[in-house]
Amino acid sequence: MIHKTVGIVLHTLKYNDSSNIVEMYTEMFGRVSFVVRIPRSKKAAVKSVLFQPLSILEIEIAYRPAASLQRIREARPFPPFRSLPFHPYKSAIALFLAEFLYRAVREETENHPLFAYLRHSILWLDEAPDRFSNFHLVFLMRLSRFLGLYPNLEDYQAGDYFDLLNASFTSSRPTHHSYFIEPEEASRLTQLMRMNYETMYLFGMGRVQRNRFLSVLLDYYRLHLPEFPELKSLSVLQELFG
Repeated sequence: MIHKTVGIVLHTLKYNDSSNIVEMYTEMFGRVSFVVRIPRSKKAAVKSVLFQPLSILEIEIAYRPAASLQRIREARPFPPFRSLPFHPYKSAIALFLAEFLYRAVREETENHPLFAYLRHSILWLDEAPDRFSNFHLVFLMRLSRFLGLYPNLEDYQAGDYFDLLNASFTSSRPTHHSYFIEPEEASRLTQLMRMNYETMYLFGMGRVQRNRFLSVLLDYYRLHLPEFPELKSLSVLQELFG
């Protein structure tokens, strides 16, 4: 059956001399693997150049539920990006977040709230003229809610530690593991968790702080997502925003 849906590109891998495997998170079917032929003609209905990290595409597919690889009949930008692929800082963020989502989001069923969040976030970054240095931090923190990993912030009291393993604040230093952050950083974490894209520029951070909080967030996800690996694109992001 032919379907039209919208998908977000997470990962592209060369399959053979004539095709690539493209992982996308789609509005209609969740996570889907596609085999995409490398076009030999400029008039091809599916152009491989479209499948850049976090590209948003309207695609037409002949979806077969039992197939491990689906085929895309047509694809077009939806909408075309204004700046994200051409801006070095934005493209580094896109590369990092695409790799993160490729490792973290495994749902093979539709999840409209999650898809809407991803699409809104990507378009916000594409259209932002400036003040987006903390975007990836806010994105990762707010994403945790959609993955069922949002920490309990209600019980926070000044001077608390944050226990990454149990996703909660505690008045005493954890003694059975080392996955926690000290009270000063825990206090700043509560502020970060309440920020959104429009207000995040008010939270001034230098390179060291930004990289530190990114490390904390990745540790948090690594503790709660099975087999979550080191991300290859992390060093590029840290270097650019340094």
